[in-house]
Amino acid sequence: MIWPTLFLNDVAGSEILVIFLVILLFFGSKSIPGIAKSLGKALFEFRNATNEIKQEIKNSGGDIKGDLNLDSFLKETTEEIQRPLDQVFTDVDNAVNYDPVLSTPRAVVTAGNAQQAEENNKNEEKKSND
Repeated sequence: MIWPTLFLNDVAGSEILVIFLVILLFFGSKSIPGIAKSLGKALFEFRNATNEIKQEIKNSGGDIKGDLNLDSFLKETTEEIQRPLDQVFTDVDNAVNYDPVLSTPRAVVTAGNAQQAEENNKNEEKKSND
């Protein structure tokens, strides 16, 4: 606490003595201990109230964080944003690395057209080599 040290730097020893004498004359010697006791209790209660308010603020901040569930919200939002971006990157990568030879469909080989499929594959290989 800087305030008491700043306050006491402005007041000299003789001025403090004058302040105590005025208090003694104004309140009397019998009531000063009671005043000091009640002032001490008031400061104690003020500090307790301040600490309780600080603790309540901290607790309510934790409750709000739990109610909002920010971690799962951020994770869901990240996933929602990431999916379309991944699709765009995949589409761009496929467009840049497009190979027409690999992308032509091969003939489906069944028992009836196995010989014809082999001939078609040979013809496609010849075309691609030319």
